[in-house]
Amino acid sequence: MGSTGQLTAQIKNNAPFDVMMSADMAAPEALYKEGVGITRPLVYAQGSLALITGKKYDLSQGLESVTNGGIKKIAIANPKTAPYGKATVEALTNAKLYDAVKEKLVYAESIAQIVTYATTVTDLGFVAKSSLYSPQMAIFKEGEHWIEVDPKLYTPIDQGIVLLQHGEKSCGAAAFYSFILSQKAKAIFEKYGYLVP
Repeated sequence: MGSTGQLTAQIKNNAPFDVMMSADMAAPEALYKEGVGITRPLVYAQGSLALITGKKYDLSQGLESVTNGGIKKIAIANPKTAPYGKATVEALTNAKLYDAVKEKLVYAESIAQIVTYATTVTDLGFVAKSSLYSPQMAIFKEGEHWIEVDPKLYTPIDQGIVLLQHGEKSCGAAAFYSFILSQKAKAIFEKYGYLVP
């Protein structure tokens, strides 16, 4: 697992991947246009944002919690390269909070890095809600350590999938690709923090 930009670069440089599942549609579409992707990119789910803290901050004010006077640093994905970073800036802007917190933002290159920052060195962090469902994150409770960001505040984070040239002759890759687009998979994605179109 890596950032969308890093994985796209590796795939363009002939990394032996069969399928790309991306946190956006831009990467799968670019790979398809270049002929590296062999299926038309499709949306398999939509990511959602959550605000998390490893400290004891009151999150009952929802997104307004970012303006708490004790908050000094807020981790977000780099909005220039990461879909979740772009969505975070959009949500803060639409909630009229961005100007109040922009000097507190600390940029990370992946959701995993943000989780680490938000639970150790920064006060808060904006992460993919799905990252909160791993067994290691079970100690962080909704309402106490994290809250969902209202999806109406940002453009849906379409998650894209494309079958790659390297996986063209792989029965396993084709089966996996088909499964990800199935109703059974959609139910699983929903259970683990994604929105399903």
